[in-house]
Amino acid sequence: MADLPEIPLPTGIRSRTVDGVNGLRMHVLEAGFETMGRRCLLLLHGFPELAFSWRKVMPTLAAAGYHVIAPDQRGYGRTTGWSADYDGNLAPFSLLNLVRDALALVSAFGYRQVDVVGHDFGSPVAAWCALIRPDVFRSVTLMSAPFGGSPPLPFDTIDTSARPPIDDPVHRELAALPRPRKHYQWYYSTREANADMHRAPQGVHDFLRAYYHHKSADWAGNKPAPLTSWSANELAKLPTYYVMDLNETMAETVAKEMPSPAAIAANQWLPDSELAYYAAEYGRTGFQGGLQWYRYGTSGMLNNELQLFSGRSIDVPSCFISGKQDWGTYQRPGVFEAMQARACTQMLGCHLVDGAGHWVQQEQPAEVGRLLLDFLAKAGTA
Repeated sequence: MADLPEIPLPTGIRSRTVDGVNGLRMHVLEAGFETMGRRCLLLLHGFPELAFSWRKVMPTLAAAGYHVIAPDQRGYGRTTGWSADYDGNLAPFSLLNLVRDALALVSAFGYRQVDVVGHDFGSPVAAWCALIRPDVFRSVTLMSAPFGGSPPLPFDTIDTSARPPIDDPVHRELAALPRPRKHYQWYYSTREANADMHRAPQGVHDFLRAYYHHKSADWAGNKPAPLTSWSANELAKLPTYYVMDLNETMAETVAKEMPSPAAIAANQWLPDSELAYYAAEYGRTGFQGGLQWYRYGTSGMLNNELQLFSGRSIDVPSCFISGKQDWGTYQRPGVFEAMQARACTQMLGCHLVDGAGHWVQQEQPAEVGRLLLDFLAKAGTA
């Protein structure tokens, strides 16, 4: 790590690596490490982000008395020990193994109980941490991606002829729309997706600038509303970063929404000096490590793996935080509602933060910090 440039971190946050974490050498950012005996708060990022995405809320949480740990997750940043081989084994990127990563990390620090927070793809990892090991993960905060519950097992089928699974017809229906479309998660699962972004015509820096802008509250088109069904006509209401034009790459998709130089100069939540760190890291590693998570999810293996926990709910204190301008809350029809009705039995609050899109902890860090600390106090874990 010594040959890598210094990370532009706020005062009070340090960078370090932890060896032997489920086969990884894991890079973490850490705050509140100065005194012993603190409660531990584990922060899990999503795609295409890094531990760095938590930099704006970590000092607030540490000042409130927490030891805050934010790793570059498997497949990302300065964490090593994983393979980005497209033709390699996807099992290390299974949700259960990502839970094992989190458990091994907090165990390495000597914690038997922690509070866990997950954003974007980090949200399902945090959810399954809490569902599978409630003895360790004593509260969970889900951000930007609601949790709909464990997948059901086939039930009452003893007298039904077994039929082979069929492909989801929604993809054919999306492609057949008058404006042909495709779902981003299945695009992210293609061999070409990494090169499309890593070798984007506009460069990684400008690709990420447009991507982050397009999904933020700064983009005027982000006015989310619930969808009624998992159908082509309903999914086509999503912005193009979720349901793309059929023959376009993600780099081409977001290039159309590149903010003006004046808008970039005025951006307070992600100035170019901070974006440069993301661009340097993804320029160095590419995106395939994060894309492996999507590939596992769309392969069919994920549902089979998680059916082991069919019927189980998250029973520890739970909270949901998202941007009011974040379509991620509704991109899977019915999941936001299912989370509140049955998937989390101790849901203590759902908060949609105005002035934030998908990157809520970066766009509105003060409000996110306040909501997190308020939840932890209500959950009795402070």
